[in-house]
Amino acid sequence: MTIYPIETGNFKLDGGAMFGVVPKSIWNRTNPADSNNMIDIAARCLLIEDSDRLILVDSGMGNKQSEKFFGYYYQWGNHSIDNSLKELGFHRDDITDVFMTHLHFDHCGGSIQWNQDRTGYEPAFKNASFWTNEDHWEWATNPNAREKASFLKENLLPMQESGRLHFVQRNGSSFLEESELGFGILFVDGHTEKQMLPYLKYKGNSIVFVADLVPTVGHIPLPYVMGYDTRPLLTLDEKAKFLNEIAQNNFLLFFEHDAHNELCTLKQTEKGVRLDELFSFNEIFNPQ
Repeated sequence: MTIYPIETGNFKLDGGAMFGVVPKSIWNRTNPADSNNMIDIAARCLLIEDSDRLILVDSGMGNKQSEKFFGYYYQWGNHSIDNSLKELGFHRDDITDVFMTHLHFDHCGGSIQWNQDRTGYEPAFKNASFWTNEDHWEWATNPNAREKASFLKENLLPMQESGRLHFVQRNGSSFLEESELGFGILFVDGHTEKQMLPYLKYKGNSIVFVADLVPTVGHIPLPYVMGYDTRPLLTLDEKAKFLNEIAQNNFLLFFEHDAHNELCTLKQTEKGVRLDELFSFNEIFNPQ
């Protein structure tokens, strides 16, 4: 197995929404805001090369939405999924599976694109199967009013219409479950119903792709929960269990949304679990 970080594009989100009830005077220390109160956000995906499979974990926003839509998110930088794949010697047609932690637009929008004459939509990875889970699919395709703007039908229905939509099976018997894709999955429900966090062992390290459970380094302290979460008190419980497990076992957190930090370890302190060390991906896995 070989894994790679895939940068699909950076954007900005409102800092207050990202930190919920935490005052700006506190979160601004770790996630400084611009004059519009917006903070830097990444859409960093994970590519897993394993035997004859090339699995992409999440796919970013994509580029099919309107100029008005993207105007809300202040895209910045030069990253794109095609450039990231090209730098590694891959093409989007090489992708065999797209595993989506959940179906909010910034995690799955890149899975679907306009067709050639822009009359409809088609899979952006023509040889790939798309993976979610049945409970989350039902949640996303019959959205509540709070999340409706994040579950876009043009991102979802074309996956189903392609005939290549698959549901991860789960037995619900453990904190961490194995999947048919060759990595473990942690299911969490605070942010949205049945979000899936991949867990894998690589070069002597245990890594968890933390998606929206811990969006950035600034979200490590337990009460730092996003205003976007549908069940914030459940997120608190899930984070407490998760962070303790990570700190006790010295796992690495792989950040999807932290624009400036890729990986970290955690430690127990008198104030609870806190940041231990920060690493770039290459520092650990491709040292010079």
